[in-house]
Amino acid sequence: MLNQRQLAILVYLSDFGRDLEESWDVPRAISLAGLAEHLGVVRSALHPPLKFLKSEGLVSSRSAHVIGAPRRRKVYHLTDRGREEARSGSSPTRKSRGRSVGPVPDSITLHGRDEVVSSISSGLSKGSNYLLEGLPGIGKTSVATAVSQSLLDDGWLVRWATCQTDSDSSSIARMWLGVRAPSSNDAIVARVDSKKTLLVLDEAQQSSDRLVRGIRELLEACSGTSAMILVVTRAPNPFPEISGFDSIRLEGLEITLARELLPEEMSDTEAIEVCKAMDGHPLGIKLWSPDDKLPGSGAVQEYVESQVLRRLSQSGASSLDELSLSPLPLEVDEMLEPDGTEELDESAILRWSGSLIEPHHLVRNVRRATLIDEGAGEMHSKLAEMWSKRTGPRARRMEIHHRLESGTEVESTWITESINEIVSEDSAAAAVVLQQAISANPEEGLFELAADIALERGESTVASEYIESMDEGPRKDLRLARLARVEGELDRADELEASAISRLDPGDRVRAEISSLVRKYDDRLPGSDSEVIAQTLLSGADSVNLSDLESEDRELASLVLDLLRHSLALESGNLEEASRTRDSIENRIGPEDPRLPALDLRSRLSAGTEAEEFLDEALEAARSHIGSSTDPFDKLRSMHMALEACSEPPKWLVEAHSDFDPGSLRDSLAPHRRAKAHWWYWRGVIIRDERLSSWKESIVRLRSTGCGKASRELTRRLSREL
Repeated sequence: MLNQRQLAILVYLSDFGRDLEESWDVPRAISLAGLAEHLGVVRSALHPPLKFLKSEGLVSSRSAHVIGAPRRRKVYHLTDRGREEARSGSSPTRKSRGRSVGPVPDSITLHGRDEVVSSISSGLSKGSNYLLEGLPGIGKTSVATAVSQSLLDDGWLVRWATCQTDSDSSSIARMWLGVRAPSSNDAIVARVDSKKTLLVLDEAQQSSDRLVRGIRELLEACSGTSAMILVVTRAPNPFPEISGFDSIRLEGLEITLARELLPEEMSDTEAIEVCKAMDGHPLGIKLWSPDDKLPGSGAVQEYVESQVLRRLSQSGASSLDELSLSPLPLEVDEMLEPDGTEELDESAILRWSGSLIEPHHLVRNVRRATLIDEGAGEMHSKLAEMWSKRTGPRARRMEIHHRLESGTEVESTWITESINEIVSEDSAAAAVVLQQAISANPEEGLFELAADIALERGESTVASEYIESMDEGPRKDLRLARLARVEGELDRADELEASAISRLDPGDRVRAEISSLVRKYDDRLPGSDSEVIAQTLLSGADSVNLSDLESEDRELASLVLDLLRHSLALESGNLEEASRTRDSIENRIGPEDPRLPALDLRSRLSAGTEAEEFLDEALEAARSHIGSSTDPFDKLRSMHMALEACSEPPKWLVEAHSDFDPGSLRDSLAPHRRAKAHWWYWRGVIIRDERLSSWKESIVRLRSTGCGKASRELTRRLSREL
């Protein structure tokens, strides 16, 4: 007769197919570490039951490559007899009636938390929102996972997000809603507002101070919906003034219940002594080794420092130091000192998320505190040097962090170049490291860049704070104009912009004038009357004085102005002028330039709107161009031109637009941000059921890209819809 723990092992392993028995790569879940984490016990508690199950021919073991681990490990499989025993010994599982979205952790066997899980689940069902607080390693995430599973069993929809340092409201929304999630609070609220829906935000304290304000605003906005919210954080609570949430503090396990985490073969006297010394702290108990000296009651952090860290080898300590100093979880292959990760995992120090690893936060926090006095600056320098030899936005994000933390002087020009590379992929990460750089080196150029990024992200309050730190002058006024436009003060924005442009140096003035003309052209919705603005823009384009520019800059500026003239000529039906500017553009860029087919397509679609017989051919040309284009921006603009040209878009065009990933556009470029705003507008046109959230998202994005008139017009259209 199998005991409870032996049967639990069989039932768990029965979820994994026989195909893994011959696989080269296997999941960590079937290693000893994975088994212990799922069953919620110390690893030594599994040695006797596994030995017995192997002797009975119910379980087999072998060495295999565990995904994410640096070396081969022992993994476990059920034999045919083991599978039969698991089927006969397990009770029928209740099939979950709900659905989950996001990185919900795997369910584990939870010891001693039935009462708090039941209490939170009941409270959420009755309409309460909760902040679940507690020490690192106390079991908050496990409790939240159990609460989620309880509600899933009752048919709820669970949306889960887990914070890291660079997490902002947009990345949280993507975890809650999927890759095409909106980023504005109004649109997110419209999408999550439904009954029997739970929004979970785990590890809330991990988010940077630079981003926490936006996350709090998102939580406050969502708290007014029909969805319930469970925020999981360790002290101190990053949202101390948030309203509408009941706080629950999770303490250590009752001693008799904590005893279940230790080996059954261990004497009760010794087990109780360990549990009392750890004050029922689950992670502290799992870190315990029989050779350790027990701490005084509740002194878990002291125990980690004096026992857990001191028993590590040199390679284990080096790997732990690198992971503790990293701002983000790492893959083993990314590390400078990876050799000790195996030891760290065997010591239950690591937590895994797919192939990414980091120390349990209790251990990391203790080690970080001791590293301050143990040469952390030199270690940061070594890590900065390692990341400097790698390419890509992630490498620059990590390098900036380590260079700034090393205490050495960092040139602001290099910071600016690196930030511009990071922002092309992740504006939140760029905002975080830029704030870090400003704290170390508050220079004018960094404040200017920080204001620009905040404006691009639609963070008007943050942008205002950075702008206030800038020196007086036209560059500050240009950003004040952008801020006024974001806040809906369009007349004031125009006055500030005109005054600022007039005071700029010739080269900067021309660039600002052209940028303003392009923005004004984009500041409209499809179907809007643009005849008056077209004449104004043509007059403005003709008045730009390019004579003070260098030859190369003058040629580029002339090209941009010709592209604008070509678009305006087509919209006004002046085909002769459109043809003339098209020839001028070809002379500048050459007949093989990939931008010319897009110009020709626009001409054909413009002709199609004037004569029905040309429209079908123009749409077929659009279909061919969209299918062959490798430039996401060109592809999307061509879709939008085609959509604007026809009253009833063909099925292929609707599908192409729905399948397009707006995340492929570069948020660091204003035209890309405006195209993304229009993608949300057209999504609301095409998918009526999502019109509310899509148009709300478009309104916010249009406003943040300086298209205040288009934002107002769409707001009016949405009001009429409602």
